[in-house]
Amino acid sequence: MAFDTRLMGGLGAMTAVVEAGSFVRAGEVLGLTQSGVSRAIQRLEQQLKLRLFERSSRAVKLTDEGRSFYETVVPLLSQLEEASEKAGRSTVSVRGRLRINADAHFARLVLSPQIGEFLGAHPELGVEIIVRDELGDLVADGFDVAVRFGKPEPSIMIARKLAELRIITCASPGYLEQHGTPKHPRDLEKDKHLCILFRDPATGRPFAWEFHQGRKVLHVNVKGRLVINDSASYIAACNAGQGVAQIFEWGLTRPLEITQLVQILPDWADERWPLYAYHVSRHHPPAKVRAFMDFVVALVRREWPR
Repeated sequence: MAFDTRLMGGLGAMTAVVEAGSFVRAGEVLGLTQSGVSRAIQRLEQQLKLRLFERSSRAVKLTDEGRSFYETVVPLLSQLEEASEKAGRSTVSVRGRLRINADAHFARLVLSPQIGEFLGAHPELGVEIIVRDELGDLVADGFDVAVRFGKPEPSIMIARKLAELRIITCASPGYLEQHGTPKHPRDLEKDKHLCILFRDPATGRPFAWEFHQGRKVLHVNVKGRLVINDSASYIAACNAGQGVAQIFEWGLTRPLEITQLVQILPDWADERWPLYAYHVSRHHPPAKVRAFMDFVVALVRREWPR
């Protein structure tokens, strides 16, 4: 069967809509009107005999069939783009725009301060860092890569573990002077102690507190009236003496504003929390994705060598 060259225009429009999040913004990228983008998508849907997008007055989202098709075709488009570049240049350039879904803690302490190194190495590439409290759907939301804390859920996405960070329990000197220093995790269940809780974006409820000592795991029903969903605000509240907090050991050593926090219960600090990088393309990911994955792996190894 002969290849229908009209598919290429439709695929370009589809990719632009997914990455831009709307027909209007996709038209601005492609130099088309909103109706021109809409017609290109309609023609593609007719050729494929499937509906690619769910449209409403508030959002545009891929259908299940559209997502499956997009995940299959994006690596092929990337290969085609790279092949055309190779025909005219000796190497594949890393260019275009890279959208990163980033955990707030990692973005603030590590990625944002160091991203200049990555940009300097790839002058034809633009980077957009979007801080979110959950992974979400990379394809539907138009992301190329993500860097998130926590264990990955079953998914078609490719997940690469970057590190495992130790969880430590700490408080401010003022809090410890007023409430005393806990000698055992169970002391935090007593009325005299307050703990600052962190909201789990997946459940909407605070994370449960665990204390690990070797293979021994102790679940503690801590008390706290303050719940926060932002890592910087969480650390700031602890620093201000609002209660006891559990944070990444990595974070404690970095910004100057939290170096006064005191670690408590050091004998119960063997819990580890993983950091993963994600991308969608299973085979032959785009050059910009491969470049970022190499960069973030090297960055984490340098910043946190253990």
